[in-house]
Amino acid sequence: MSELTEITSGLRFPEGPIAMPDGSVILVEMFGPRITRVRPDGSKETIADIVGGPNGAAIGPDGALYLCNNGGCFTPVDLGDLLLPGPFDPAVYIGGRIQRVDLATGEVADLYTECDGRALRAPNDLVFDAHGGFWFTDHGIRDHVARTSDLTGIYYATADGSHISEQVFPVEAPNGIGLAPDGNTVYWAETQTGRVMRRTIASPGVLAAAIPLDTSTCMAGLPGYQLLDSLAVDGDGNVCVATLINGGVTVISPADGGMHHIATGDLLTTNICFGDSDGSGEYRDAYITCSGTGRLLHMRWPSPGLRLNYV
Repeated sequence: MSELTEITSGLRFPEGPIAMPDGSVILVEMFGPRITRVRPDGSKETIADIVGGPNGAAIGPDGALYLCNNGGCFTPVDLGDLLLPGPFDPAVYIGGRIQRVDLATGEVADLYTECDGRALRAPNDLVFDAHGGFWFTDHGIRDHVARTSDLTGIYYATADGSHISEQVFPVEAPNGIGLAPDGNTVYWAETQTGRVMRRTIASPGVLAAAIPLDTSTCMAGLPGYQLLDSLAVDGDGNVCVATLINGGVTVISPADGGMHHIATGDLLTTNICFGDSDGSGEYRDAYITCSGTGRLLHMRWPSPGLRLNYV
């Protein structure tokens, strides 16, 4: 197994990494709050300051960055060497939204703030398909003062702002989302349940109807106290899901649910993406966000990664 190396540190809860063709990694700093480009030498530059809480990010068909903004539903809790997402504070929450960010100018524009008249609560992660649309999760809000917890959904939307639809409801704290290599299955991770779920895509942006009590929709569940964050799918179709508490990346086979874990040493390992620094086309560069300690790590992945659409 390749060793983990640190590319940069001092990030304010990094998430949503995107490996760019020039060797840089674009990511969000949820408590920056901003979008940051990290160069291969570890230097950083701010692309855009973001109001609210930037979370998942992806490059769209027009070359812009599309952003899940959770509205600032978490407050930072600084424990010295560890930064944690703290409780919901309604005084700073601006509402959940999907945004488009021009990478050249840093201009930020709201694309979606609701679906069917219901406000988006805390969009978390997104992935583009080959048709120019994207799937995204709404993690929802857990309000300890009000003693409430949202049930949310899985959504599909187009990049031009003309269509958004709710495809799955209810879902419990959905976080990372990804597509199988053939584009026919969507996977998402549920943070609190520690499960990875899946559904078959019938046509662009539309899921096949689920049979009641169909256990195959649950691909895997992690034992004990492990929480799930964002994910990526590798070239073999394995779901590589960032794992909280048991800090690292859990690699899960969709064929049989078999899994193994790659530890990072950060309890709040939140995301992974794949890049192709050597131009081999195998995308074996894995970039991992260690949010608790504010680091971006790199390792050579043991199997080919998967190139995302439009990157």
